[in-house]
Amino acid sequence: MATSRDNSSHGNKLTNETVDVLIIGAGASGAAIAWSLLETRMRIACLEQGPHVADSQFPSRQQDYELARYAGFSCDPNVRKLRYDYPINVEDSCIAPVNFNAVGGSTINFLGHWPRMRPSDFRVGTLDGVADDWPIDYETLAPFYEVNDRNTGVSGLGGNPAYPDYAPDLPPIPLGKLGQTLARGFNELGWHWWPSDVAILSENRDGRQKCVNAGTCDLGCAAGAKGGTNFTYWPMLEAAGVELRTECRVREILVDQETGFATGVLFHDANGAVHQQNAELVVVACNGIGTPRLLLNSVSPLFPDGLANRSDQVGRNLMFHPLTGVAGVFDEPMKGHEGPMACSILSQEFYESDPTRDFVRGYGLHSGRSTTPMTFALGGYGVDDPIPWGRAHREIMDDVYPYLAGLTVVTEDLPEAHNRVTLDSNLVDSDQIPAPKINYRLSDNTRAMLKHGTRQATEVLRAAGARRILAKSSDAVWWRAGWHQMGTCRMSTDPENSVVNGWGRCHDVKNLFIVDGSIFVTAGAVNPTSTIQALALYVGDRIKKNIANLFD
Repeated sequence: MATSRDNSSHGNKLTNETVDVLIIGAGASGAAIAWSLLETRMRIACLEQGPHVADSQFPSRQQDYELARYAGFSCDPNVRKLRYDYPINVEDSCIAPVNFNAVGGSTINFLGHWPRMRPSDFRVGTLDGVADDWPIDYETLAPFYEVNDRNTGVSGLGGNPAYPDYAPDLPPIPLGKLGQTLARGFNELGWHWWPSDVAILSENRDGRQKCVNAGTCDLGCAAGAKGGTNFTYWPMLEAAGVELRTECRVREILVDQETGFATGVLFHDANGAVHQQNAELVVVACNGIGTPRLLLNSVSPLFPDGLANRSDQVGRNLMFHPLTGVAGVFDEPMKGHEGPMACSILSQEFYESDPTRDFVRGYGLHSGRSTTPMTFALGGYGVDDPIPWGRAHREIMDDVYPYLAGLTVVTEDLPEAHNRVTLDSNLVDSDQIPAPKINYRLSDNTRAMLKHGTRQATEVLRAAGARRILAKSSDAVWWRAGWHQMGTCRMSTDPENSVVNGWGRCHDVKNLFIVDGSIFVTAGAVNPTSTIQALALYVGDRIKKNIANLFD
């Protein structure tokens, strides 16, 4: 194979010489495990298929920033269609997966909501008789949540009765008029709510500026307040000598046919040329869609159905967080566009199972600020359909939009084997690698949850003083709501029904680890990034503690 050309932003040169650790993906989990492994002094390299986007190039720094949501900075790769994206066949799915490819991954355009999973989320099988228990528990991850919060910069309020006791380092982001109004509704009903934990600085810290309330979190944080790994982990990693190689798309993971060990990868550089990178240990951090895609494409005589797939579990049990939203129109302007887009208050009143309801498990009610005017007018973020033109347009923008406050119903998705990622037989990316195909449908349990959540959100908005309620049908789901992709390479102590063990090592390939959301056993009903990174730190810790007999 040809020697790799240097594409990294800092001149780190990778060749096909063997590295100790090769990480595929520079997003949330890839960055976290790289940081965890720094103390081993092993030679660590990372291949990222996207570029290193300078924050000066973020759309949030430009006057026409809203247009970027419909072009090169869309969260949907099927809209962006950039060379380093891959298309996703979503014809057989009611939810479209979304992601972003760059150093920092989707943490560049995630919204910074930062709740932890709750203790019950790890014991769903025991507590509720559905799905399976995780091979680890909340108490195991708690110290890694703490470390990750410190590295990321988390704002919030300690003492939340929904969780074991912990306290973020920084005070909460101001609730804003919108959050205060919704909180009054929850108080009127006597229902739980709490200021959201957010990966957004409420105070200046470590050379990063606090939140400036621009409301453009999904377009790259203009101030650097949001804790994407481009602002948090990667500056530390590059200073420590981690070899970062951008615009390098991994085609397949190579395996020694005699030993069954991974030996490295084949990847395409920015010009499409194929190179080989050898490694002693390979870590996959490509998200819940990209990871099964890569494994399924890595076929060999030893693994004819895809790498690490002897259990036939690679790609199965895909979970999202199906969402719907309810908005109230109030008498006073809510100033909903001022502040972080998705971060104000969170209610977990209906999070746990209740035998009086017609579904198992539960959901969260997240306060949703208004999006910016053009995005709202074009149907963005849950509106889905553009508002009409003419007189009706003026009436909605003048009499509805300024007065809106909304609640998003974030449901727990349970694993089902038929919800899965496979390889498309026709669709390919720009390097002719097969694209992922999504087969996904809502369960009756989720539909019942969405209906219940819509009713309860309506009740909160009415109690808060809304004079008018805007909602979809009671079990409608947002189409472009696939931010959270989980479960497609799940963990278990049983190799017959899982892909990795309790600390992320593939059952079938002893020097291959997975650290992204694909290893989730269940989804909870909260944004997963905090847990994804805590898991990555935990896997890194286990690698270090087992280093002497790691591949036994």
